[in-house]
Order: sequence, then C-alpha cells, then structure tokens
Amino acid sequence: MDSVNENCAAEVSALLAPLPIFQEQEYFKELIANRRCNGIEVKHNSTNGKGVYANSEFQEDELILKDQILVGIQHSSNKVDCLVCSFCFRFIGSIEKQIGRKLYFKNLGVSSCCDGVSSESEDDNKCMKYNGNEEQCGGSSSNHNSLPQEVVSSLMNNEIALPFTDKFPLPSPLWCPGGCQEVFYCSESCAKADWESSHSLLCTGEKSESRSREALGEFIEHVNDTNDIFLLAAKAIAFTILRYRKLKADHVNEKAKQTEPKQSLLLEAWKPISIGYKRRWWDCIALPDDVDPSGEGAFRMQIKSLASTSLEHLKKAIFDKECEALFSLEIYGNIIGMFELNNLDLVVASPVEDYFLYINDLPDAEKEEAMEITKPILDALDDEYSDFCEGTAFFPLQSCMNHSCCPNAKAFKRDEDRDGQAVISALRRISKNEEVTISYIDEELPYKERQASLADYGFTCNCPKCLQDSSSVA
Repeated sequence: MDSVNENCAAEVSALLAPLPIFQEQEYFKELIANRRCNGIEVKHNSTNGKGVYANSEFQEDELILKDQILVGIQHSSNKVDCLVCSFCFRFIGSIEKQIGRKLYFKNLGVSSCCDGVSSESEDDNKCMKYNGNEEQCGGSSSNHNSLPQEVVSSLMNNEIALPFTDKFPLPSPLWCPGGCQEVFYCSESCAKADWESSHSLLCTGEKSESRSREALGEFIEHVNDTNDIFLLAAKAIAFTILRYRKLKADHVNEKAKQTEPKQSLLLEAWKPISIGYKRRWWDCIALPDDVDPSGEGAFRMQIKSLASTSLEHLKKAIFDKECEALFSLEIYGNIIGMFELNNLDLVVASPVEDYFLYINDLPDAEKEEAMEITKPILDALDDEYSDFCEGTAFFPLQSCMNHSCCPNAKAFKRDEDRDGQAVISALRRISKNEEVTISYIDEELPYKERQASLADYGFTCNCPKCLQDSSSVA
C-alpha cells in the first residue's frame, strides 16, 4: 500500500464506495435538466445496475440526447492534423490554416501515424510541439505532390484566400490565458470554462496554479511517451480539486466561516467522477494479443508500475494536502480503469472535407475555375484531407447506457453537430419506459467474437440476439 493509501484509507474507501441510489438519481435528474434532454431518465434495475430509460416515446432517427464532456482530450498524435478548441473540440482558425498546418507537418514527415512519439530530429521535435507561430515554419518535403513552402506558409498565415472558404467560417484561435502556448480555444467562454475546470492546474504557462511547472512538464512528457489516458486521469483529479476549493470557499462565505467537514466537501466535489463504473486499471485492461496468457501476471504488474510512475510525477506537480486521498494509487488506478471501461471516442468531423465536397458539387464552370486552385492542394493532401478530430472523453449520461447487440439507439453525429458532445439518436421506435441501449462493439460480428470482445468490459451479453445465437451455437 502506498503512503497516501495508508494515511487516507478511510477517505479512499469513502470515495470508492457506490453513491447512495437516491443521491445518484438526484444528480442525474439535475444533469438531464441542464442538458435539456427530458425524454430520458437514469434508473436502476436488478440485472444491469443503472441504465438509461425513455420516459417518452422516440421515433426512428429522433435525437435522444446530446451529452457534454465531463473530461476529454484530443489524442496527441491527432494534434498535427487538426487544430481544435481544447474545451469543446470545435475546429478553429480557417480552412486555409487547417490545410496549411496539415501540409506543413506532412512536409516535415510528421503525421498522425507517429502516435505522439517524439521524433529523433530537432525539426520534428519542434513541429510536434507546434506553438501556433507560423513564421517559424521551415523544412522540406520529399512528396512529389507537395506545394512550395512559401505557399504552405501563406496558407497557415491566412495570406491566401481559397475560393468559397467564406462558406465555412471558423472561430479565430484564442491563446491559453495561462500562457502555455500549447492549447487554443474558440471563445473566451471556452477558455474560462477550461481554466476553471482543470487547466489552471495543468497549464505549463507562467500563470499556472500548479505547484511545479517543471514537474508538470515531466508528467506531460511521461504521458506523451506512454499513454494519453494518464492525462485524462490528471484532468479528473484537477477537476475534483478545483471543485473542492470552490465548494469550500462557497461554504465558508455562506456559513460565516463555519467550515463543513473536509471529507464531505471532497465527496461532493468527487460526485461527478463517482458515478462512473470503476475497476483498477491493471485489473481490467484487456490482455494484448501479443502477451502470452502465462505472462498475464507480469503484464498487469507492469501496468500498475506504469500508473505508479505517472502518479508520482503528478503528485509533484499538483498535490493538494486537503485532497490527499485523490493521490492514492488506488484512486488513480480506479480513475484510469473508469476511462478504460467507460470512455467513448471523441470524434468531430473536419470542415476541410466539407469544403472539398462543396467544391466538387459546384456547377461545372465554377468547379473548373475553383479546382485550378484547389486541385494542387488536394493532391498534396492526398487522402489526409478528411482527417477528423479524434480523442477520448467521458460522457456522464452516455456512460450509463447499457450494451445490446441489437441496440435501439446509436452514437451518430449529424451535419449540425460540430463539437465534441456525444449525440445519441434512435435506431428505431423506442417506447416509453423502454431501456435505451447502444452497442459497445461491432454487433455484426459472429456470436463468439462478440462475447470475446465484450469480456474486456467485464460482462457476458444476454441480449435477445445473443440468447438466440447461443442456442444455435450450442
């Protein structure tokens, strides 16, 4: 047991204890009201625990809910392809800037296939840590379809206006208020919300509220070398610490300096994280295909050691004595496990793809004229013009939806959905009081493959399709 676990055993146990059902229901009622998706409710049943149920009828393709992100990240490897708001994940800049950045990184030989691992060359390290200053552009390309570097730089600096990009306006990027030059925003409101929810503790800029910017840099370097999921866990901890501090300040003001017990305030601050299903990461992570079952024990110990190293870096960066229990390895492992079991893909469609589709659909005369300019750009981009913003996020309501291999709902972005929110629509008519289910996997897989995939989530599926398939297999 680590020292924090020993010092805060009671608090750790309280944090990991299931939220009383009535408190959980009140939390979800408030959440549903805030999201204005009043056609659903979260309820418990004896079979699957909590689930999402329709309290009104939905027709096929009807919107069921839009769920805001509690904590989320853009994959580090995806940042070379897409410039997005670090809070809502909406694309920012301009079509020209999006294209210019992509071509710049491509010309340097850096793309999303790098998976965020630092390149060995000095220039590649600079471009992986791109800070938005297009005047520093340099490098050369071996791609025979590449554009001249001065054209790429002009696109990045918005010195060239491509035809019809006024049909696809994007918000101008705003710098991080803490001065880290690593994150950007679409609006002052997103910058403020991110700062207040977690980034003030995780910012490496001069206005950072972390204990040690140097230690924070080491934590982020470890994340980039290992797994993005550690940054998600850090956001969850920073989110809880900042909620705790606000709750404490509000309570002191309201009660004329009569303070609430620290543990009750911490439990209240933790509540949004507490509702996610949790297991320790090293216990629930799926065994990779290249690890022999005989080596499973060693693999899981290695994963635990990796989490412990990450936590030590994070402690040095943002430790708060009043929230000490959050820095227990048991809590950290359960937070990461929650993301492993509940996280959902964060996907936002690229306006660059929409732009080129628009050009392709123009009347012949306009199309021919526009393509004199856009075709060399499209050729230089090759098949990378349609890259989405990709990341991982925790969605409080969507994470409550149970799986079925014959689901009645799906996660599907509509044309108007241009940020990171989860969008759930009905696949067929859903009756009042019917549970709303989605598929965690490809439901078209054969029965045995479906069950093997779902074993990673820790359950055996007994949906109607599986019951029918199991009888035929038997």
